Amino acid sequence: MNSSLFFKEVTLIFKFIQDLFLGVQKLLMPPKAFSWQTLIYLSVFSWGTSYFALGFIKDIIALTGWLFLIAGTAWYTTDDPLRVPGTFMPVGALITGLLVSVFAFGHQVNVVTPRTIVLWPTIAAIITAIPEFFAGTGTATKAAIPKLETRQKIIVLIAWSMLISCWIQFYFVIDKWLKEYPSLSVDNFQRSTFVIRLEPKTEKPKNGETILNKIQPLIEEEIVTKPWAEVERWLLEANKEVGNLGNRMIEKNLVKYKEQKLWSVEPRVVNIESGYRLDILSIWKGPSSNSRGFYIQKSCRIQPIASVNQPENKNAVAGIECDRINRFYLGSPPPQQ
Repeated sequence: MNSSLFFKEVTLIFKFIQDLFLGVQKLLMPPKAFSWQTLIYLSVFSWGTSYFALGFIKDIIALTGWLFLIAGTAWYTTDDPLRVPGTFMPVGALITGLLVSVFAFGHQVNVVTPRTIVLWPTIAAIITAIPEFFAGTGTATKAAIPKLETRQKIIVLIAWSMLISCWIQFYFVIDKWLKEYPSLSVDNFQRSTFVIRLEPKTEKPKNGETILNKIQPLIEEEIVTKPWAEVERWLLEANKEVGNLGNRMIEKNLVKYKEQKLWSVEPRVVNIESGYRLDILSIWKGPSSNSRGFYIQKSCRIQPIASVNQPENKNAVAGIECDRINRFYLGSPPPQQ
């Protein structure tokens, strides 16, 4: 009894393997010479041949391979089409549209480019619409104007696909802006109809902080251990001195960002009981949801060191201590005093 069950199980396993093999064979072996499998194999053969070719011959063979692949894929996916839910677009048209888009707008380095993704839905809709302008099958096919109902479906499908392409393009535009102007990421998009923030909001613009952090050691070098009288004269010219240092740091550290012209550096000198407080402001002059913009501030306290124990010492030198944390403010910077 056990032996019969064992042989029955083995027979079922062999039958399963045989059916699987026949299914793969049916998929891979073309039933006739003119079939979609033949076109796919020709594309693989063309790409393999182009690997050994040189010059423009290589490009021609590779082009032929792409054409065979697109034709074979389109043929296979339209034999028994699976429709995209809610439309009459075959899923195969999406696959063929992607291949056409990659072939037309891709590069050897980056096969899938933003333009490839943007135009993909529209190309797929056009591929879906093309067969509707032909009647008949095989060699008896002839051009024909679609029925009114079909024309309406085509117009709606292409319009929706173009709208999707526009939204995808809008995404790439916003992404490019944020790469070229990263300080925009600190803005508030809650009232925006088009932009939805997916990542956590940046508390402080990185480039604004970079400018202040790069300026700090230069200002400390200008002030520390210098005669107090000389430092006071430097503070009188702080607008010019700090402005020049800020311009140098902006040009040096923000060279890869287009927003470098939207930043400026200004000082604010405030008298305090034991000396001066120098506020260095990194001011954003670009677009912002706040009409008054925003700025980042680093505060430094400048004091005559010798005045603590010897207030009358005329040879006092300056000491400086700057805050480690920069403060971020929404609104216009304080006025010059």
